[in-house]
Amino acid sequence: MDEDGGSFSAVGVQAQSISPCRSNAIYHFTQQSLPACKPVLTPAWVITTFFLIGVICIPVGLLSLHASQSVVEIVDRYDIDCIPPPFKSNKVAYIKDSSVTKNCSRFLKVPKHMKAPIFIYYQLDNYYQNHRRYVKSRSDKQLLYGLKYNGTSYCKPEDSNNGLPIVPCGLIAWSLFNDTYSFSRGTSALKVNRENISWKSDRDHKFGKEVYSFNFQNGSLIGGGNLDPTIPLSDQEDLIVWMRTAALPSFRKLYGRIEEDLDADDVVVVDVLNNYNTYSFGGKKKLVLSTSSWLGGKNDFLGMAYLSIGSSSILISLVFLVLHVKNPRPYGDANYLSWNWKGISS
Repeated sequence: MDEDGGSFSAVGVQAQSISPCRSNAIYHFTQQSLPACKPVLTPAWVITTFFLIGVICIPVGLLSLHASQSVVEIVDRYDIDCIPPPFKSNKVAYIKDSSVTKNCSRFLKVPKHMKAPIFIYYQLDNYYQNHRRYVKSRSDKQLLYGLKYNGTSYCKPEDSNNGLPIVPCGLIAWSLFNDTYSFSRGTSALKVNRENISWKSDRDHKFGKEVYSFNFQNGSLIGGGNLDPTIPLSDQEDLIVWMRTAALPSFRKLYGRIEEDLDADDVVVVDVLNNYNTYSFGGKKKLVLSTSSWLGGKNDFLGMAYLSIGSSSILISLVFLVLHVKNPRPYGDANYLSWNWKGISS
Protein backbone atom coordinates (compact mmCIF):
# COMPACT_ATOMS: atom_id res chain seq x y z
CA MET A 1 0.00 0.00 0.00
CA ASP A 2 2.89 2.30 0.88
CA GLU A 3 4.62 1.35 -2.33
CA ASP A 4 1.53 2.24 -4.38
CA GLY A 5 1.15 5.50 -2.54
CA GLY A 6 4.81 6.28 -3.14
CA SER A 7 4.48 5.65 -6.86
CA PHE A 8 1.40 7.90 -7.13
CA SER A 9 3.28 10.63 -5.28
CA ALA A 10 6.20 10.37 -7.73
CA VAL A 11 3.87 10.70 -10.69
CA GLY A 12 2.24 13.75 -9.11
CA VAL A 13 5.60 15.42 -8.51
CA GLN A 14 6.64 14.74 -12.10
CA ALA A 15 3.39 16.20 -13.45
CA GLN A 16 3.79 19.30 -11.30
CA SER A 17 7.38 19.78 -12.46
CA ILE A 18 6.23 20.43 -16.08
CA SER A 19 5.52 24.11 -16.50
CA PRO A 20 2.16 25.17 -17.97
CA CYS A 21 3.95 26.89 -20.87
CA ARG A 22 5.86 23.74 -21.79
CA SER A 23 2.77 21.60 -21.35
CA ASN A 24 0.88 23.89 -23.72
CA ALA A 25 3.68 23.66 -26.30
CA ILE A 26 3.76 19.87 -26.07
CA TYR A 27 -0.01 19.77 -26.52
CA HIS A 28 0.15 21.89 -29.68
CA PHE A 29 3.05 19.82 -31.02
CA THR A 30 1.36 16.47 -30.48
CA GLN A 31 -1.90 17.79 -31.91
CA GLN A 32 -0.04 19.26 -34.92
CA SER A 33 -1.59 22.65 -34.33
CA LEU A 34 1.62 24.72 -34.23
CA PRO A 35 1.90 27.62 -36.68
CA ALA A 36 3.33 26.28 -39.94
CA CYS A 37 3.64 27.12 -43.59
CA LYS A 38 0.93 25.19 -45.39
CA PRO A 39 1.11 26.13 -49.05
CA VAL A 40 -1.96 25.47 -51.10
CA LEU A 41 -0.91 23.84 -54.37
CA THR A 42 -3.18 25.74 -56.67
CA PRO A 43 -2.80 25.22 -60.44
CA ALA A 44 -1.18 28.65 -60.80
CA TRP A 45 1.46 27.81 -58.17
CA VAL A 46 2.25 24.41 -59.69
CA ILE A 47 2.50 25.75 -63.25
CA THR A 48 4.69 28.69 -62.14
CA THR A 49 6.99 26.44 -60.09
CA PHE A 50 7.62 24.00 -62.94
CA PHE A 51 8.16 26.87 -65.37
CA LEU A 52 10.71 28.55 -63.06
CA ILE A 53 12.60 25.26 -62.61
CA GLY A 54 12.85 24.99 -66.39
CA VAL A 55 13.93 28.62 -66.79
CA ILE A 56 16.72 28.10 -64.23
CA CYS A 57 17.91 24.63 -65.30
CA ILE A 58 18.14 25.19 -69.06
CA PRO A 59 20.68 28.08 -68.91
CA VAL A 60 22.72 26.19 -66.30
CA GLY A 61 22.69 23.13 -68.55
CA LEU A 62 23.79 25.16 -71.57
CA LEU A 63 26.65 26.71 -69.58
CA SER A 64 27.76 23.31 -68.26
CA LEU A 65 27.58 21.76 -71.71
CA HIS A 66 29.56 24.65 -73.22
CA ALA A 67 32.24 24.29 -70.53
CA SER A 68 32.49 20.56 -71.21
CA GLN A 69 32.68 21.04 -74.98
CA SER A 70 35.48 23.60 -74.55
CA VAL A 71 37.74 20.93 -73.06
CA VAL A 72 40.20 19.51 -75.60
CA GLU A 73 40.87 15.83 -75.08
CA ILE A 74 43.09 13.29 -76.85
CA VAL A 75 42.48 9.61 -76.10
CA ASP A 76 44.83 6.98 -77.49
CA ARG A 77 44.51 3.24 -76.87
CA TYR A 78 47.98 1.75 -77.14
CA ASP A 79 47.85 -1.71 -75.57
CA ILE A 80 47.11 -3.51 -78.87
CA ASP A 81 49.29 -1.47 -81.23
CA CYS A 82 52.30 -1.71 -78.92
CA ILE A 83 52.53 -5.50 -79.27
CA PRO A 84 55.17 -6.71 -81.76
CA PRO A 85 53.76 -8.72 -84.70
CA PRO A 86 55.24 -12.08 -83.55
CA PHE A 87 53.27 -11.82 -80.29
CA LYS A 88 49.90 -10.70 -81.68
CA SER A 89 48.44 -14.15 -81.07
CA ASN A 90 49.91 -14.52 -77.58
CA LYS A 91 49.81 -11.17 -75.81
CA VAL A 92 50.26 -12.65 -72.31
CA ALA A 93 53.52 -14.31 -73.33
CA TYR A 94 54.78 -10.98 -74.64
CA ILE A 95 54.04 -9.02 -71.49
CA LYS A 96 55.57 -11.72 -69.25
CA ASP A 97 58.76 -12.11 -71.31
CA SER A 98 61.31 -9.77 -69.74
CA SER A 99 63.77 -10.29 -72.60
CA VAL A 100 61.44 -8.61 -75.11
CA THR A 101 61.65 -4.83 -75.30
CA LYS A 102 58.51 -3.04 -74.17
CA ASN A 103 59.27 0.30 -75.81
CA CYS A 104 56.66 1.74 -78.12
CA SER A 105 56.20 5.10 -79.85
CA ARG A 106 52.86 6.78 -80.36
CA PHE A 107 52.14 9.88 -82.45
CA LEU A 108 49.31 12.12 -81.25
CA LYS A 109 48.04 15.00 -83.39
CA VAL A 110 46.64 17.95 -81.45
CA PRO A 111 43.17 18.79 -82.88
CA LYS A 112 42.86 22.24 -81.25
CA HIS A 113 44.96 24.62 -79.24
CA MET A 114 45.51 23.12 -75.80
CA LYS A 115 46.19 25.59 -73.04
CA ALA A 116 48.44 24.62 -70.16
CA PRO A 117 48.22 22.89 -67.79
CA ILE A 118 47.54 19.77 -69.88
CA PHE A 119 46.68 16.83 -67.66
CA ILE A 120 48.05 13.38 -68.44
CA TYR A 121 45.96 10.40 -67.38
CA TYR A 122 46.22 6.68 -67.87
CA GLN A 123 42.87 4.97 -68.35
CA LEU A 124 42.13 1.33 -67.57
CA ASP A 125 39.00 -0.45 -68.76
CA ASN A 126 37.56 -3.74 -67.51
CA TYR A 127 39.65 -3.41 -64.35
CA TYR A 128 37.60 -4.03 -61.20
CA GLN A 129 39.40 -2.17 -58.45
CA ASN A 130 36.09 -2.19 -56.57
CA HIS A 131 36.16 -5.97 -56.02
CA ARG A 132 35.60 -6.60 -52.31
CA ARG A 133 38.66 -8.79 -51.72
CA TYR A 134 40.85 -6.40 -53.69
CA VAL A 135 39.63 -3.29 -51.85
CA LYS A 136 40.19 -4.91 -48.43
CA SER A 137 43.68 -6.16 -49.32
CA ARG A 138 45.61 -3.32 -47.67
CA SER A 139 46.65 -2.07 -44.26
CA ASP A 140 46.10 1.64 -43.70
CA LYS A 141 47.91 1.56 -40.36
CA GLN A 142 50.95 -0.09 -41.94
CA LEU A 143 51.02 2.61 -44.63
CA LEU A 144 51.13 5.18 -41.83
CA TYR A 145 53.39 3.42 -39.27
CA GLY A 146 55.37 0.92 -41.36
CA LEU A 147 57.01 -2.05 -39.65
CA LYS A 148 55.79 -0.82 -36.26
CA TYR A 149 52.37 -2.23 -37.11
CA ASN A 150 52.01 -6.01 -37.56
CA GLY A 151 48.25 -6.43 -38.08
CA THR A 152 48.34 -7.26 -41.78
CA SER A 153 45.97 -10.24 -41.94
CA TYR A 154 43.80 -8.50 -44.57
CA CYS A 155 46.82 -8.30 -46.89
CA LYS A 156 47.09 -12.05 -47.50
CA PRO A 157 48.59 -13.51 -49.65
CA GLU A 158 50.82 -10.42 -50.03
CA ASP A 159 51.43 -9.89 -46.31
CA SER A 160 54.85 -11.53 -46.03
CA ASN A 161 57.55 -13.21 -48.09
CA ASN A 162 60.27 -15.57 -46.84
CA GLY A 163 59.14 -14.94 -43.29
CA LEU A 164 59.56 -11.16 -43.56
CA PRO A 165 56.73 -8.61 -43.71
CA ILE A 166 56.00 -6.73 -46.93
CA VAL A 167 55.68 -2.96 -46.86
CA PRO A 168 53.33 -1.87 -48.35
CA CYS A 169 51.35 -5.08 -48.13
CA GLY A 170 48.24 -6.21 -50.01
CA LEU A 171 47.07 -6.74 -53.56
CA ILE A 172 46.44 -3.06 -54.31
CA ALA A 173 50.07 -2.06 -53.78
CA TRP A 174 51.29 -5.31 -55.37
CA SER A 175 49.40 -4.50 -58.60
CA LEU A 176 50.82 -0.94 -58.90
CA PHE A 177 50.54 0.46 -62.43
CA ASN A 178 54.01 0.72 -63.98
CA ASP A 179 53.68 1.91 -67.58
CA THR A 180 55.75 5.06 -68.15
CA TYR A 181 55.46 7.87 -70.70
CA SER A 182 57.82 10.52 -72.04
CA PHE A 183 56.73 13.27 -74.42
CA SER A 184 58.39 15.34 -77.11
CA ARG A 185 57.32 17.84 -79.76
CA GLY A 186 59.57 18.05 -82.76
CA THR A 187 63.14 18.03 -81.48
CA SER A 188 62.33 19.35 -78.00
CA ALA A 189 61.22 17.28 -75.04
CA LEU A 190 58.06 18.20 -73.18
CA LYS A 191 58.67 18.35 -69.46
CA VAL A 192 56.14 16.46 -67.36
CA ASN A 193 55.47 17.76 -63.86
CA ARG A 194 54.77 14.74 -61.65
CA GLU A 195 54.53 16.58 -58.34
CA ASN A 196 51.28 17.11 -56.43
CA ILE A 197 49.35 14.58 -58.51
CA SER A 198 47.89 13.00 -55.37
CA TRP A 199 45.58 14.40 -52.70
CA LYS A 200 47.41 16.48 -50.11
CA SER A 201 45.34 14.90 -47.34
CA ASP A 202 46.55 11.46 -48.43
CA ARG A 203 50.21 12.55 -48.45
CA ASP A 204 49.97 14.23 -45.05
CA HIS A 205 47.72 11.88 -43.11
CA LYS A 206 47.57 8.42 -44.73
CA PHE A 207 51.16 7.66 -45.77
CA GLY A 208 53.99 7.87 -43.26
CA LYS A 209 56.86 10.28 -43.80
CA GLU A 210 59.21 7.82 -42.09
CA VAL A 211 57.82 4.68 -43.77
CA TYR A 212 59.84 3.04 -46.54
CA SER A 213 59.07 0.08 -48.78
CA PHE A 214 60.49 -3.18 -47.49
CA ASN A 215 60.65 -6.66 -49.05
CA PHE A 216 58.36 -5.37 -51.82
CA GLN A 217 57.97 -7.31 -55.10
CA ASN A 218 60.60 -9.84 -53.96
CA GLY A 219 58.37 -12.89 -54.37
CA SER A 220 58.19 -15.33 -57.24
CA LEU A 221 55.11 -13.63 -58.68
CA ILE A 222 55.57 -9.97 -59.61
CA GLY A 223 52.36 -7.97 -59.82
CA GLY A 224 53.22 -4.49 -61.06
CA GLY A 225 55.66 -1.69 -60.44
CA ASN A 226 58.42 -1.54 -57.86
CA LEU A 227 59.11 1.17 -55.28
CA ASP A 228 62.28 3.01 -54.37
CA PRO A 229 63.21 1.85 -50.82
CA THR A 230 65.11 5.10 -50.19
CA ILE A 231 62.05 7.34 -50.69
CA PRO A 232 59.29 7.48 -48.02
CA LEU A 233 55.82 6.37 -49.04
CA SER A 234 54.47 9.88 -48.51
CA ASP A 235 56.65 11.05 -51.43
CA GLN A 236 55.85 8.18 -53.80
CA GLU A 237 52.83 9.78 -55.42
CA ASP A 238 52.31 7.09 -58.06
CA LEU A 239 51.56 4.68 -55.22
CA ILE A 240 49.31 7.17 -53.41
CA VAL A 241 47.27 7.80 -56.57
CA TRP A 242 46.97 4.06 -57.24
CA MET A 243 45.93 3.21 -53.68
CA ARG A 244 42.84 5.43 -53.97
CA THR A 245 40.75 2.70 -55.60
CA ALA A 246 38.18 3.43 -58.29
CA ALA A 247 34.47 2.70 -57.92
CA LEU A 248 33.88 1.73 -61.57
CA PRO A 249 35.65 -0.76 -63.87
CA SER A 250 36.63 2.04 -66.26
CA PHE A 251 38.68 4.76 -64.59
CA ARG A 252 41.40 7.34 -65.09
CA LYS A 253 44.27 8.21 -62.78
CA LEU A 254 46.47 11.26 -62.98
CA TYR A 255 50.02 10.65 -64.23
CA GLY A 256 51.31 14.22 -64.51
CA ARG A 257 50.94 17.63 -66.16
CA ILE A 258 52.46 19.28 -69.22
CA GLU A 259 52.87 22.93 -68.29
CA GLU A 260 53.21 24.48 -71.74
CA ASP A 261 50.67 25.12 -74.47
CA LEU A 262 50.24 22.85 -77.48
CA ASP A 263 49.17 24.38 -80.77
CA ALA A 264 46.68 22.95 -83.24
CA ASP A 265 48.18 20.36 -85.62
CA ASP A 266 51.22 19.81 -83.38
CA VAL A 267 52.39 16.20 -83.33
CA VAL A 268 53.29 14.91 -79.89
CA VAL A 269 55.56 11.86 -79.83
CA VAL A 270 54.93 9.61 -76.84
CA ASP A 271 57.52 7.00 -75.87
CA VAL A 272 55.62 4.35 -73.95
CA LEU A 273 57.14 1.64 -71.80
CA ASN A 274 54.40 -0.99 -72.05
CA ASN A 275 55.01 -2.96 -68.84
CA TYR A 276 51.61 -3.42 -67.25
CA ASN A 277 49.73 -6.66 -67.83
CA THR A 278 46.09 -6.12 -68.75
CA TYR A 279 46.11 -8.84 -71.42
CA SER A 280 45.47 -11.76 -69.06
CA PHE A 281 42.01 -10.44 -68.12
CA GLY A 282 40.98 -8.60 -71.29
CA GLY A 283 41.68 -5.12 -69.99
CA LYS A 284 42.41 -2.02 -72.05
CA LYS A 285 45.01 0.71 -71.60
CA LYS A 286 44.63 4.24 -72.87
CA LEU A 287 46.64 7.43 -72.65
CA VAL A 288 44.63 10.63 -72.20
CA LEU A 289 45.76 14.23 -72.65
CA SER A 290 43.15 16.73 -71.50
CA THR A 291 42.73 20.39 -70.69
CA SER A 292 40.23 21.57 -68.09
CA SER A 293 37.51 24.19 -67.67
CA TRP A 294 35.97 25.95 -64.67
CA LEU A 295 33.80 22.85 -64.30
CA GLY A 296 36.65 20.34 -64.52
CA GLY A 297 37.30 17.80 -67.25
CA LYS A 298 35.18 16.75 -70.20
CA ASN A 299 31.85 15.40 -69.02
CA ASP A 300 28.60 16.12 -70.85
CA PHE A 301 26.41 14.34 -68.31
CA LEU A 302 25.84 17.29 -65.97
CA GLY A 303 24.84 19.63 -68.80
CA MET A 304 22.56 17.05 -70.41
CA ALA A 305 20.96 16.31 -67.04
CA TYR A 306 20.16 19.99 -66.44
CA LEU A 307 18.78 20.36 -69.96
CA SER A 308 16.60 17.25 -69.56
CA ILE A 309 15.20 18.41 -66.21
CA GLY A 310 14.59 21.95 -67.49
CA SER A 311 12.91 20.80 -70.72
CA SER A 312 10.75 18.29 -68.85
CA SER A 313 9.69 20.93 -66.32
CA ILE A 314 8.65 23.42 -69.00
CA LEU A 315 6.79 20.68 -70.89
CA ILE A 316 4.93 19.68 -67.72
CA SER A 317 4.05 23.31 -66.98
CA LEU A 318 2.62 23.72 -70.51
CA VAL A 319 0.58 20.52 -70.18
CA PHE A 320 -0.81 21.66 -66.83
CA LEU A 321 -1.56 25.09 -68.28
CA VAL A 322 -3.54 23.59 -71.18
CA LEU A 323 -5.47 21.32 -68.81
CA HIS A 324 -6.20 24.22 -66.47
CA VAL A 325 -7.44 26.47 -69.28
CA LYS A 326 -9.48 23.72 -70.88
CA ASN A 327 -11.04 22.32 -67.71
CA PRO A 328 -10.97 24.97 -64.96
CA ARG A 329 -12.59 24.22 -61.63
CA PRO A 330 -13.30 26.26 -58.50
CA TYR A 331 -10.87 25.89 -55.60
CA GLY A 332 -12.02 23.76 -52.68
CA ASP A 333 -14.89 22.09 -54.51
CA ALA A 334 -15.75 19.03 -52.40
CA ASN A 335 -17.43 17.36 -55.37
CA TYR A 336 -13.98 16.48 -56.70
CA LEU A 337 -12.99 14.44 -53.65
CA SER A 338 -12.49 10.76 -54.43
CA TRP A 339 -15.38 9.60 -52.27
CA ASN A 340 -17.73 11.93 -54.17
CA TRP A 341 -16.70 10.78 -57.67
CA LYS A 342 -19.52 8.25 -57.75
CA GLY A 343 -22.08 10.95 -57.12
CA ILE A 344 -20.62 13.12 -59.89
CA SER A 345 -20.64 10.29 -62.44
CA SER A 346 -24.27 9.46 -61.69
